[in-house]
Amino acid sequence: MHKVARNFFTLAVVYALFGMALGLQMAISKDHAQMPTHAHIMVAGWLMSAVFAFFYHLFPAVGQKTLATVHFWLTAISGIGLLIGLYIMLGGNPAIEPLVATSSMGFYAGLLLFAYIALPVVWKTERLAEAQKA
Repeated sequence: MHKVARNFFTLAVVYALFGMALGLQMAISKDHAQMPTHAHIMVAGWLMSAVFAFFYHLFPAVGQKTLATVHFWLTAISGIGLLIGLYIMLGGNPAIEPLVATSSMGFYAGLLLFAYIALPVVWKTERLAEAQKA
């Protein structure tokens, strides 16, 4: 596993550790006020980062491009801002909502960038496989 794939996989594992720790803390305290934060960490953090890592591992040449590095940093920075901001906001500080909103838009921009990177590669690979069958 190289560069961007490794970075996304490492990020995914870190998200999983924090998400599970938050889930355990909520279960032990019987206070589930941070359930939306937990869900975002596990889905937006752990799951999506793992999917990105898997994609870049399957297509290592794509992961070597500058756009893939931009994708990683945009997703990492906005995701961390989103999750920390969400935790603080749900903890009773609504003044942090602009950070949550800005980070959410950045995270969505990262997903749009991933679609721009990944979809042409996947469809090109499919066309090549079909051409080889013929």
